[in-house]
Amino acid sequence: MGSFFSGIMLGLSLIVAIGAQNVWVLSQCMSGANRLVIALVCIFCDALLIILGVFAANEIKLLMPSLIPWLTYAGVMILLYIAFGSAMRAIKGSSGLKINESKAKNWKVTAIAALAICLLNPHVYLDTVVLLGSLGALQPSPAYFAAGACVASVFWFGSLTAFAPKLRVLLSSPTRWRIFDSIMATILIFMAIQLWTMA
Repeated sequence: MGSFFSGIMLGLSLIVAIGAQNVWVLSQCMSGANRLVIALVCIFCDALLIILGVFAANEIKLLMPSLIPWLTYAGVMILLYIAFGSAMRAIKGSSGLKINESKAKNWKVTAIAALAICLLNPHVYLDTVVLLGSLGALQPSPAYFAAGACVASVFWFGSLTAFAPKLRVLLSSPTRWRIFDSIMATILIFMAIQLWTMA
């Protein structure tokens, strides 16, 4: 179960750390644009890439064990890079999340847009395939780790669907947004240290 909870913690910290993909998801969900469709597409893409990354890295671990430490160090650098971005946003501040009211769109159009955002973003592959994959290969049970990371995705995007109106009020405040980024930077640094000690 330790692998399962590690998957939840790392998966959630990466998903919640705001990047181009999640800014789009947040803004779309908070403006009411087919929130359920966006959540389902993002969960499906996350789960697919997480499973691919974890089990591909586990095969690499079995076939070429000397490569795993280098993947792990790459994962540490990615975590620190994302943490640095969150920390800089927290220090500099911003005007909060900008939400534009969106007109109702056909759910198929929304689904295609969500697929493009999920699968054409290089950071998604770094986070799920490389980072989660390399860490998952180090776990006693990679399958439980992958399951935990998938649960984190379901929790995050499910929460966006359910609580989008309240999040809109919460994250429109620059001060709250800076606190949010500070928490994310702290979690990511902690996970980078944990990953480094496992290498």
